[in-house]
Amino acid sequence: MSFFRFNVDGMAGYQPGEQPRGLTGVLKLNTNENPYPASPRVFEAVRQTTPDALRKYPDPMATVFRERAATLLGVPSDWILAGNGSDDLLTIAVRSFVSPDDLVVAPTPSYTLYRSLAQIQDAQYREIPFTAEWGLPDAFADPSARLAFLPNPNSPSGTVIEPSRVRALARRLRCPLVVDEAYVDFAAQDCVSLVRELKNVIVTRSLSKSYSLAGIRFGYAVAWPEVIRGMIKVKDSYNCDAVSIAAATAAIDDQTHFRENIRRVCATRARLGEALRGLGFHVPDSQANFVWCSDGPAPPRRLYEQLKERDILVRYMNYPGHGEGLRISVGSDAEIDRLLSELRELIR
Repeated sequence: MSFFRFNVDGMAGYQPGEQPRGLTGVLKLNTNENPYPASPRVFEAVRQTTPDALRKYPDPMATVFRERAATLLGVPSDWILAGNGSDDLLTIAVRSFVSPDDLVVAPTPSYTLYRSLAQIQDAQYREIPFTAEWGLPDAFADPSARLAFLPNPNSPSGTVIEPSRVRALARRLRCPLVVDEAYVDFAAQDCVSLVRELKNVIVTRSLSKSYSLAGIRFGYAVAWPEVIRGMIKVKDSYNCDAVSIAAATAAIDDQTHFRENIRRVCATRARLGEALRGLGFHVPDSQANFVWCSDGPAPPRRLYEQLKERDILVRYMNYPGHGEGLRISVGSDAEIDRLLSELRELIR
C-alpha cells in the first residue's frame, strides 16, 4: 500500500547531476558550476553575519537584495521576487497558476524539472519539439495552456530564442510565459525588456552559475507587480535565509568581478566548442556555460562511462525521439585541457 498521491507515486522525479562526495581529483564538468570563485565581497558578507542574524528569522522578502537587483535591472523593486534558487521560483509559478488537469507546455529537449513540477501538480504536460535548428514552432503558443516554460538559453543545447520571437510567442499565449534565464549572463541578449511590455512574461534567473553561488541557492524572478504579489502568497514564509541574502546581495554589488568571470568562461567555451568540433562532434553554438555534443566519433554513453573511469564527470543525456549526447560544463582552461586530452585518447 502506498500513502502517496497517485500522480506522485507514478512519477520518476527529477534526477540532479551526480555530486561526488569524499573523492579527490575528480574533474566535475556535469552540473554547470562556475570554475571560478565568487566575489571576495561575498565571503566578507558571510563572515560579517552576526549571531543575531542567525537567531532571528530572515527578512521574508529579501528587501535589500530586491532593491539592489532593481537598480541593476532598471525596474522598481516590487517587480522582483527572491527565491531559494531559480528552481524555487519555477515551483512557485506552477503552484500559483496551474490546477490539476491544467496544461503546462515546454520545449524539448530541455530542462526535465518542468515535467516533474507539472506531475506533482497533477497537471497535463505537453512537450513541443525544437526544430532541427533549435527554433520554436508556432505550436508552442498553445491557447489552451495555463503555463508555458521557455529555458533561454536552453539546456542541453545552449542555444537561444531571439527576444523578438519570444515576444511573438508570448503575445499568442493566453497564460503566463516563464522565461527561464538561468544561463542568460553568458548570452548576448536577454528578455527582461519583454517583462515591461507584456504582463504575461515572467523572467527567472539564478546566481548559481554566473555568480558562482550554486552552494547557497539563490535566484529571483522579474514580473509585473500584480504578478509578484500573487506569487508572494504561494512562496514559503521565509524562502531565503539570512546568509544567502547577504551573499547574493554582495555578489550582485561586485559587477567588475562578475564581468571578468563571464569573460573567462565565454573565452574557454569558444575554445572548447572549436576543439570538440575538430574531434568530430556536432556542437551547436552555445550561449551558456556548457556545450552539447552529439553525433560524435563514439557512442555518447560509452564516452561518458570511460571518462568517469578516468575521474571526469560529464552529463550523459538521452531524449526519446531526439537522440543522445554529452553536456559538458565549461571549466577552467586547465580542466578543459585535461578533458580534451582524455577524449583524444579515447576516440583515437
